[in-house]
Amino acid sequence: VQLQACGGGLVQAGGSLRLSCAASEGTFSRNTMGWFRQVPGKEREFVAGISWGGDSTSYADSVKGRFTISRDNAKNTVYLQMNSLKPEDTAVYYCAVRRGDYPYSRPIFYDHWGQGTQVTVSS
Repeated sequence: VQLQACGGGLVQAGGSLRLSCAASEGTFSRNTMGWFRQVPGKEREFVAGISWGGDSTSYADSVKGRFTISRDNAKNTVYLQMNSLKPEDTAVYYCAVRRGDYPYSRPIFYDHWGQGTQVTVSS
């Protein structure tokens, strides 16, 4: 299983970015996909997750109302639309996939990880 994340970059506060993460063939037939982020010296933190059917989503309190996770199962791709970005959103963003149908927030529940994409929000 390989996950390829892209879409990161440099944006001013208040701006928007859309991250994408494509999973390779062989990914679990039913899976949950999630986004996490990490800054140097801190633990990886949950951002958002979405179940296979999209009927169950979960968000960190810090991004609720600003970020939206979605997926296209035909393309085996998950997206993270990030609006109203803040400098504190600056981090490396990782996508992950887990077997099962619930978007748990703890990294330990996820089986495979992408390489990360840098998001930098300037003030």
